Amino acid sequence: MPQAFRWPQFVAVGLLIATAGSRPARAADTWVDLTHPFDSHTIYWPTEKGFQFDRGQNGPTAKGYYYAANRFTTAEHGGTHLDAPRHFSATGQTSDAIPVDRLVGDAVVVDVTSQAAADAVYEVTADDLVAWERAHGRQLVDVILLLRTGWGAKWGDRKAYLGTDATGPEAVQKLRFPGLAPDAARWLVEHRRIKAIGIDTASIDHGPSTHFGAHVALCGGNVPIFENVAALETVPEEGSFVAALPMKITGGSGGPLRIVARIPYQSADAVHRQQP
Repeated sequence: MPQAFRWPQFVAVGLLIATAGSRPARAADTWVDLTHPFDSHTIYWPTEKGFQFDRGQNGPTAKGYYYAANRFTTAEHGGTHLDAPRHFSATGQTSDAIPVDRLVGDAVVVDVTSQAAADAVYEVTADDLVAWERAHGRQLVDVILLLRTGWGAKWGDRKAYLGTDATGPEAVQKLRFPGLAPDAARWLVEHRRIKAIGIDTASIDHGPSTHFGAHVALCGGNVPIFENVAALETVPEEGSFVAALPMKITGGSGGPLRIVARIPYQSADAVHRQQP
């Protein structure tokens, strides 16, 4: 592990975010939050209970100062969250074992919103990824790859987002949303070297999946996965920098994630041109 990470964690992460990326940060750059809020409306997998927030007896104290302390209960996988490689691999890294440099770095966006609009269970193919490389003149190497399907716009409407508003095991077979094709996931692991991958849907595998081949391939290759990523319409296809820091759960298979992107000022017009 690099020497910098022997410093107190807040100093190390701050320096990494400030100095990483293909160019220095500028005052005109914009930071965008790609995280959905955690509350009673947060969307979880149909078999999970959701986010539970218990408010404490918050307020002024007898000594004259204000005090607040609350409690929350949540599954590892729900809302904007990390899938650690251990999620689908017995030998994969757990949440606490993922190197920090896999969670921050230059980001690229592959946009399949038009395909997903025509097919609610569209799977991003290796051809889609190669087409992005040809258009941008670079390979998907040492980047955080974000898949924009347009599904983030459906957040808040459980039925539209998941394909069903039912809950329980029987609801899983009704799920309908886009994802990454298993063969494309295997291609990324075998022929490219991405730091991590994220998507604006509830799973990296599309809704009808029963064998979760994209999860299996990516987790087998120790590739961290970010699911339910928000506001990808604000992120340009290249030029941004992402920091995705999950809760550090010892032995965890995932956990709540706070993910943000630094958008270069000169990319603002490009973002508008990319929006459907």
